Amino acid sequence: MPEGLLAALALPGLVWLLGAIFVSGTVYGFAGFGAALIFLPVAVAVVPPELAIGAFSLSALSSMVTVVPRAWATVDKPALGQLLLAAMLGFPAGVWVLATWDEAAIRWIVSGVVLVTLAALLAGWRLTAAPGVAARLGVGAATGVVGGATGLTGPVVILFNLGAGAPAAVTRANTLVFLTLSSGLLLPQMWAQGLLRLEALWLGLLLVGPYALGNRIGQALFDPGAEAVYRSVAYAIIAASALAGLPVWN
Repeated sequence: MPEGLLAALALPGLVWLLGAIFVSGTVYGFAGFGAALIFLPVAVAVVPPELAIGAFSLSALSSMVTVVPRAWATVDKPALGQLLLAAMLGFPAGVWVLATWDEAAIRWIVSGVVLVTLAALLAGWRLTAAPGVAARLGVGAATGVVGGATGLTGPVVILFNLGAGAPAAVTRANTLVFLTLSSGLLLPQMWAQGLLRLEALWLGLLLVGPYALGNRIGQALFDPGAEAVYRSVAYAIIAASALAGLPVWN
């Protein structure tokens, strides 16, 4: 058996990681966001941040098969391309922070970003920049920096998309596809700065199955008429995950 796979299987918190990725995949399937917001606070409390982020980014690519095909027809593709391009330019700075800052500091940042995002969503706060090219490039770059440092590519772009005034179906599709593709684009940046270990790739492969299963279940549960219920459930799970990931519990 490959050494990297043995190391991934020997992780003492593997059962927590598998449970968290399944729950995050389910929420992502019905809410269109929330996977990283749920998984990463728990994961960075169990394994080093770069291992958690690399593994999650790989496992999230399973959404290319499970949820992206259904969303693709609804996506505003020029807007998506602008956000992704700018995010790629922001990733190197964020990954540098991940590589150089203390592990405890990264954990505080992850939980802090999640809790601030949740507070903004609950309060109904939105980014109010006009959804033009300049705004999308700025939001994408900010997303790249935050995502590179924490693996959380969602917070900035979620708040921007919700305030962009697009129909709900387009907003959900844009966010869902952006989160999936940006996770994949983060991996080369981590590899370039020496943070993508073989163990992370094996762990990511172990997480693909429960994540994809959760996606399917979440999609099956999704009913546009009950969107408010799904969001309430997602918010509650996100809050619990962020609080569980705070370094104070150590």
